[in-house]
Amino acid sequence: MLAATVRVTRDLDEAEEAVQDAYVQALKRWADDGVPDRPGAWLTTVARRTALNGVRHQEVLRRKLPLLVEPDADPADDPPEPAGPIPDDRLRLVFTCCHPALAQEAQIALTLRLVCGVATADIAHAFLVPEPTMAARITRAKKKIAAARIPYAVPAAEELPARVSVVLTVLHLLYAAGHTAPSGDDLVRDELTGRALDLARMLRALLPADTEVAGLLALLLVQQARRATRTDPAGRLLRLEDQDRSRWDTAMIAEADLLVVEALKSGPPGRFSVQAAIAALHAQAPSYAETDWPQILTLYDVLLRLWPSPVVALNRAVAVAAVAGPEAALGEIARLEADGRLAGYRYLPATKADLLHRLGRDAEAADAYRAALALSDNAVEQEFLAARLSGA
Repeated sequence: MLAATVRVTRDLDEAEEAVQDAYVQALKRWADDGVPDRPGAWLTTVARRTALNGVRHQEVLRRKLPLLVEPDADPADDPPEPAGPIPDDRLRLVFTCCHPALAQEAQIALTLRLVCGVATADIAHAFLVPEPTMAARITRAKKKIAAARIPYAVPAAEELPARVSVVLTVLHLLYAAGHTAPSGDDLVRDELTGRALDLARMLRALLPADTEVAGLLALLLVQQARRATRTDPAGRLLRLEDQDRSRWDTAMIAEADLLVVEALKSGPPGRFSVQAAIAALHAQAPSYAETDWPQILTLYDVLLRLWPSPVVALNRAVAVAAVAGPEAALGEIARLEADGRLAGYRYLPATKADLLHRLGRDAEAADAYRAALALSDNAVEQEFLAARLSGA
């Protein structure tokens, strides 16, 4: 709704107000008239109509805007607009929010909040910053768009490649926010993972020659392929080594494998292609014990050069433990703790706790599990960590 409405207002705040007004009207009218056959179309049309009225009242863009609907028309009867070069309003707005005039972090945060509906608190979790800091960044980005009169327009074909990197990061973070919800009672938010996968497929159709687009789609497919086995029937979190691999979606894994091979053969690897290759190795292993950990460690070395992120370094430490033992991995953990960039990141103490437990250093492991538990706001993860703590 927001993506469709902002094409009328060319202003994010006005579009958000129009969308909220549409929901208010629905609460009033649907109680008496019933829910229409196409509630989404009804809401979107009402939001766009409200936005258009606002534009008319301000006498802004009057000459450029067509008359979208007749006053007496039923909103649900309005025909859809043609798709245009980018086949989905959300994907159009993703590209728009990822405008190079904004700082990259602002582009990502704004897109996740406005286009994907991710809560500000969850975006703050992803960036490892306090929620008020992230809220201020989003507000500044919206003001910058208004002040700089950044157009809400479909990028020209020659401009698309320059914006792809940030768009891929947005989709990756969107999927991550759904794959393991930062807060709440559920481990997975299917509406976010599904949305990210849909948008990745659209992007792949739009840019079929882009190897990093192929890499991201492959990565999401592998993650999606094992979604049904991440918890047991009681909803408890299962580690990768405890999951039933026979239930993984082999068609998705095969599709991802073809994309990975295509991406790696087509040129120098990018970070999403390498991440997809790592995920594919995990997915193709007959069992956890038969995982090709040396190859995974090699790929993490490549990934760390391409993307020197402390999160990548933490994931690499898990591979180090599998190849060289937990003691060697603890050295990597100590360096990350001294670095300080992962302070507040729950998976750092959780990984440390697991390594200490494997070495029989249970008192230290218990302290690390308590630290991880204090940082987690997801009920399923909290239950898992509490169970690990009781066994440490």
